[in-house]
Amino acid sequence: MKLGVRVGSIQPHASPSISQSNPTSPSFKSNISSQFNLRSRNQLKLHSTKCNFPNLRNKWKQYQGINHWEGLLDPLDDNLRWEILRYGHFVDATYSSFDFDPSSLTYAKSLYSKKSLLKKCGLGKYGYRISKYLYVTCGIHMPTCINKIFKKLFTRSSLIGYVAICVNEKEITRLGRRDIVVAFRGTVTCLEWLENLRVFLTQLPGLVKGEDDVGPMVQKGFLSLYTSKTTPHGSLQEMIRKEIGRVIQRYTNEPLSLTLTGHSLGAALAILSAYDITATFNNAPMVTVISFGGPRVGNESFRNQLEQKGIKILRIVNSDDVVTKVPGLFVNFDEVVSDEDVGVGIWSKWFYKYIQNMQLVYVDIGQELRLSSREFPCLNKTDVAMCHDLKTYLHLVKNFVSSSCACKHTKIHSIQS
Repeated sequence: MKLGVRVGSIQPHASPSISQSNPTSPSFKSNISSQFNLRSRNQLKLHSTKCNFPNLRNKWKQYQGINHWEGLLDPLDDNLRWEILRYGHFVDATYSSFDFDPSSLTYAKSLYSKKSLLKKCGLGKYGYRISKYLYVTCGIHMPTCINKIFKKLFTRSSLIGYVAICVNEKEITRLGRRDIVVAFRGTVTCLEWLENLRVFLTQLPGLVKGEDDVGPMVQKGFLSLYTSKTTPHGSLQEMIRKEIGRVIQRYTNEPLSLTLTGHSLGAALAILSAYDITATFNNAPMVTVISFGGPRVGNESFRNQLEQKGIKILRIVNSDDVVTKVPGLFVNFDEVVSDEDVGVGIWSKWFYKYIQNMQLVYVDIGQELRLSSREFPCLNKTDVAMCHDLKTYLHLVKNFVSSSCACKHTKIHSIQS
């Protein structure tokens, strides 16, 4: 019998400098802008015109996880590699198109129109068209006096991602179906950081409890971001339901897939969205989540709900990324106790029940592709921000071979290449 407990809490990389700076000074806005714009300045160079993506027509469900990617992850199948990178580029576009500058009139909105965004971000030849911008609203309300002074820094609603539909006939033929992509960025605004810190689990509304009297629960901050709303935009949940419902109805007579992908906070929102879609639409197509550097989202009962609904989740993890190890408590509880360990077993079960009642017991969700920064000399494994950056994840996926041979090339390419 073993009982292992790991404790984690989110420690936002940006928060120290925020708390130590003078919010009224011009340099503060500059620091925030440069800090949040890190990915925008150092964008991963996309090779959309140089990659010959594989023909998946007859086996697309395999690469969407119908068999939980069995035999494709270790060693990493090259076709799956390119699919992961392709979806990663959609996520990268959410950062590249986001206005990080608090002094800008378009702060927390898109720099580009829906029509031009993918082209501006290097994805013009991917064959997709953006049909809907998605906005997220924080459920935290700041005091009026703070809102007046720091109105933009504490903006409640901001662009979080988009819905894109594959419209190119050649790409539809290559993929074997019409693919719908829902892409989400990670944490950017101050209030989103505060939502991340609301780490206690909360019950999903409208669901009954399981046999162990514990129903599906998810992180309180993530659920708040998904369901909170303001007058101009409505909630992210409402936008997702409306747009996905429209798309399903329009393309109901052809092969269709729904791929939700995100980085960090975006990975958590992708999982919540996937669950909500399958719970809302009985005729939902195959739903797959490609998660980059995602935190833990919910408890074991929530994971069971995802599995029962047939949602396929590929969780891409950098073992040196602290964000994938939080929030809450992660418990490895062996329920099989031998007779000689009965005393220890009783204590362990009591302890497990105790911390479960604290609403902090999380589980990892999905099939895992585990990578590591330490296998690549060009990456600094002690740099917390680099280990978590989406650019790092795409570099690791591009070069990973297998758990016994991590590097694809003898000479590791620079992360900027």
